[in-house]
Amino acid sequence: MALKYIFVTGGVISGLGKGIATASIALILKKAGFKVAPVKCDMYLNLDAGTMNPFEHGEIFVTDDGEECDQDIGHYERFIHQDIKISQYITSGQIYWHVLHKERCLDFNGKCVETFPFIPNEINERFIAAAKDADFLIVELGGTVGEYQNIIFLETARRIASQKPANVCFVHLGYLPIPPSLGEMKTKPIQQSIMSLNSVGIWPDIVICRCEKYIDKVRREKVAVAAGLPTSSVISSPDLDIIYRSPLVLEEQGLSGLIFKKLSINSQKPDLSDWENYVAKIKTLKRKVKIAIVGKYYSSGNFSLEDSYISVTEALKHAAWKNNVNLEITWYDSQKGEKEGFAGLEKVDGIIVPQGWGSRGVEGKIKAVRFAREKKIPYLGLCFGMQMAVIEFARHICGLTDANSTEVNPQTKHPVIHIMPDQAAYLKKHQYGDTIRLGAWPCDIRKGTILESIYQKNHISERHRHRYEFNLKFRKDLETKGMVISGMSPDGKLVEAIELPKNVHPFFVGTQFHPEYKSRLLTPHPIFLEFIKAVKSKLTS
Repeated sequence: MALKYIFVTGGVISGLGKGIATASIALILKKAGFKVAPVKCDMYLNLDAGTMNPFEHGEIFVTDDGEECDQDIGHYERFIHQDIKISQYITSGQIYWHVLHKERCLDFNGKCVETFPFIPNEINERFIAAAKDADFLIVELGGTVGEYQNIIFLETARRIASQKPANVCFVHLGYLPIPPSLGEMKTKPIQQSIMSLNSVGIWPDIVICRCEKYIDKVRREKVAVAAGLPTSSVISSPDLDIIYRSPLVLEEQGLSGLIFKKLSINSQKPDLSDWENYVAKIKTLKRKVKIAIVGKYYSSGNFSLEDSYISVTEALKHAAWKNNVNLEITWYDSQKGEKEGFAGLEKVDGIIVPQGWGSRGVEGKIKAVRFAREKKIPYLGLCFGMQMAVIEFARHICGLTDANSTEVNPQTKHPVIHIMPDQAAYLKKHQYGDTIRLGAWPCDIRKGTILESIYQKNHISERHRHRYEFNLKFRKDLETKGMVISGMSPDGKLVEAIELPKNVHPFFVGTQFHPEYKSRLLTPHPIFLEFIKAVKSKLTS
């Protein structure tokens, strides 16, 4: 079968859920027996998402092969249960960078290099590379139609469709608001976004209406007329309590049939029974566990930014549901916590300190770690959260009162966390982008540890994103006082995980790596599973 293209565009506002829609389409097609390659195209000139502030962009997701990318890549992996490659994440910056590099190398034989046709040609080449061995290339085009930033990607999609009309399907996702003062669903915004798409030569084959509720017949007909489509090609994507219901909701309305009809494919109906059964189970769960996440990328002005930790929250959900409990997350701002304390923290069943950078809010995180350790509340520290656990233990158990990370206090007398030597060289040259320890790295697990009981093996591979590490000069000091180094890099130079013995604490584990990146709905990460299991045990003890 010739490669089929599905382009997913968005209209009206950003943040509609194109990533969830793309992931859902990919899952539906995979469940119909096809090989899929979802791709995210971001319009910014950054080469990757690595240098972006989470306040600006949300969580930075990391692939096995070391790409720092948009959080939508995480949705793809969690839905279709397969690793996404570097080639499946594309930014405008990457495209221009490659074209300019080729020009410097005389790859264009001295031609005048212009936006057209060289940029669309480069994008198309990247699409072909990303689609290797796939039946379907599903391309999510970031941003909203009508923005000048994404015009070059839309033009590339138009060109591909003009050359291979039988192999291209356009899916447009648009917003239908219900203004509280009117109480009526309005279709004009999505109609205008369809017109914007038409203005660049693209007519959608399927329209997905994002709204609070299912779209009714009257408004479905209005959208269909605006798009020049039969009403059956206009489907709803209402707000859902569980995002993993999305592929089920879309398929109930015949999404796969619309795609197969447009692309002239004879195929069997996708088998989503495992998802149906799992989602049905989730809806029956009554018992609830309360988990506190103490972070620094949570609030901005009057708005909350829970997407900054979306892989963590999704991994927690996966593990909770597998343990037959529902999840209630309480967010704590570490910066406020260091000044005001953490009201209500004693009422939670487990505490997580996730990733972070810099000195802001550090003392609040350390305060939360100490509370978890002393009150015997199950604790999981992720990357920065492991480092905070090391600092807290060094201060309050080992008596190294000024222990700190050199990232926070370069003059500390007890730098229990310090910068890796190669990272210091990068920073001296102001080389910040794509220089940190990234992607999957091996780890040797110490026998007889909690970590070994979790993984049931002694050699693992997990994803990383960090510059600072446990300072081995202090290893003896901390181990003498009871901290267990449970994971090390195979060369013995880097501490990958720490823990406290079960006779000291019910569950106290910190990992320098990011287990949340590898959690999937049907296969939760074992560390999160064990954390939730410990939380449940605490409730019954």
